[in-house]
Amino acid sequence: MYTLDEQQTAAQSWFRDLRDQICAALETLEDESSAAGPAGRFERTAWDRPDPSGEHGGGGVMSVMKGRAFEKAGVNISTVHGQFSPDFAKQINGAAEDPRFFATGISLVIHPANPLVPAIHMNTRFLVTTKRWFGGGVDLNPALPDDAETALFHDSVKTMCDAHDPAHYPAFKKWAEDYFWVPHRNRHRGVGGIFYDHLSNDWDKDFAFTQGVGKTFVDLYPRLVRAKMHQEFTAEQRLQQLRYRGLYAEFNLVYDRGTTFGLKTGGNVDAILMSLPPEARWD
Repeated sequence: MYTLDEQQTAAQSWFRDLRDQICAALETLEDESSAAGPAGRFERTAWDRPDPSGEHGGGGVMSVMKGRAFEKAGVNISTVHGQFSPDFAKQINGAAEDPRFFATGISLVIHPANPLVPAIHMNTRFLVTTKRWFGGGVDLNPALPDDAETALFHDSVKTMCDAHDPAHYPAFKKWAEDYFWVPHRNRHRGVGGIFYDHLSNDWDKDFAFTQGVGKTFVDLYPRLVRAKMHQEFTAEQRLQQLRYRGLYAEFNLVYDRGTTFGLKTGGNVDAILMSLPPEARWD
C-alpha cells in the first residue's frame, strides 16, 4: 500500500478542499442565473487507477455539472502513483533514473452557456519522482474577447504573482503565451494567463503560490461570470462560440500535456477528456 508523506498529504488535501470551494461557487452562480431551465448541480464520479504492477495506483473524482449558466463545467481531482513506461519516463523530470512517480492535482474547464461569458481553464498539481515540484496555471478563453475583461483578469493574476515573487508573472505569462499557441491555426487558444512547471525552489513558498492560483480563481472567475451572465446574445455570437470551442478542442487533443500525461499513465479517459466542450462546430 502506498503511504503519503506530509507534503503529499498536504497537497492532496488542498486540492480536495479547493474542489469543494469551486463547485460551491459555481452552483451559486447556477442559482443566480436567469436563463431557462433548472439550476445545475455537480455529479461526482469516483474512479480507480489500476497500476500495471497489479497494485492499486490511486484514483480520483470527476465532478461535472450541466446547467443553465454553465453548459458544462468539470472540476476533477486525482491522486495517482506507480511507474512510468520506460519511454515516457525519459520525458519526465527526475524519472529517467527511477520510473516511480506520485502525482496529485486539480484540473477544471468551464464552458459557459452564454457566449459573452468567457470559458476558463485552471489546473495545479504536485509531482514526485526522484525530484518533486509544482506546476499548473490559469488561462482565460473567451469566444468573444473583451479588452477590459482581459485586463482585469491579467491584473488580478499579476497581483497574486507579485505577492509571492515579482519574477513569477512575466516569466509565467510568457510561458503561457508559448504553451497555448495553436501552430496549425497560427493563433493562441485564448487571451493568456500564466503557466508554470518544475517549480521547486522552496516547498512551502511554492505550495503557497500554487494555493494562490486556486484562491485567485475562486475570487475572480465568479466576478467575470456575474458581469455578463444576464446579458442577451445573438445567434451569430452563439455560432462564434461554437467555432471557438472547435479551436479549444483541437488544442486539448493535439498539444495539451495534461491530456498526454493522463493517457500515458492509465488515467480515467472520461476525466482526461472532461475538458472537451459539449458542443462545437468546425464549419
